[in-house]
Amino acid sequence: MTAGPTRDSSAVTGRARPGARPTVAVVTDSTASLPPGAAERWGIGVVPLDVVVDGVRHVEGVDLSPAELLDALTHNARVTTSQPPPAAFAAAYARAAAAGAREIVSVHLSGELSGTVRAARLAAATSPVPVHVVDSRVVGMALGFAVLDAARCAAGADGPQPTPPTGPLAAARSWWRARRHVEPSGPDAATVAARAAATAASTRVWFLVESVDHLRRGGRLSAPAAAIGTVLGLRPLLALRDGSVVVQEKVRTRRAARDRLESVAVAEAATRPAVRIAVHHLGQPDLGTSIASQVAAWAGDRVSELVVCESSAVLAAHAGPGLLAIVVADA
Repeated sequence: MTAGPTRDSSAVTGRARPGARPTVAVVTDSTASLPPGAAERWGIGVVPLDVVVDGVRHVEGVDLSPAELLDALTHNARVTTSQPPPAAFAAAYARAAAAGAREIVSVHLSGELSGTVRAARLAAATSPVPVHVVDSRVVGMALGFAVLDAARCAAGADGPQPTPPTGPLAAARSWWRARRHVEPSGPDAATVAARAAATAASTRVWFLVESVDHLRRGGRLSAPAAAIGTVLGLRPLLALRDGSVVVQEKVRTRRAARDRLESVAVAEAATRPAVRIAVHHLGQPDLGTSIASQVAAWAGDRVSELVVCESSAVLAAHAGPGLLAIVVADA
């Protein structure tokens, strides 16, 4: 779901340049947590990861809702995740090529957190068209912003677009292109991949969880770092650094940790001329909206886009109940 104030949210709700379908297709995975409708609007292919609940396999975004996952986690069900097989990426690349793509940019969650990017690279070797695989080194809407920027770049929708010609001029150009077999030029895959990588590199991610046990059991947080969560009742403020989950600070209470989560995001936003902010939650839409509104109020006019959305099931499975996360990215 998308909620809360959103200003100039063109990266999510904008329009692609009128004309031919982009010759560079963009593919990602379901951990990007894209807002509803964004993938369809920008023609982004999304390969889902699997979530296994008490031995029953579910496809993220298909047959497992966030509410069902939250219920499973709350009742201590055994929840694990599984990366897509190379065949799933191969199928996505084949669909993109059949739709007219001449090149593909495939952007995925950090290779430090999942083998997903390796599966994409294996599939790229057999793709009918060239595939540029990008390890974003991030997850959630940090990945989502990178994917959306890549799709906008591929569609030629970076920056203001001229009004398309109509009437006799448009008809003449269409006839001339058909006669000469001239197709509109656009950015190549290397340019689109570079745009995705640059956006991902600009992001910062912080998050809170009720317990670090889920991250420890899934191998996403080291045992020594996880131990901090139980020593003296300290609550760690976690961050994504160099593609891995690390403990950034230790805070006494949940309320203090939430305040600190907001303040580090605002401090980061203050170092940039313009930012996009995303807030992730798991089954707490009102709290997510409240945090987003507070951060936006403190950051002021620097915020060009504000998104509140449910965490992806895979991220939620590893973080557990009570997940709250903030992403800051360049605008």
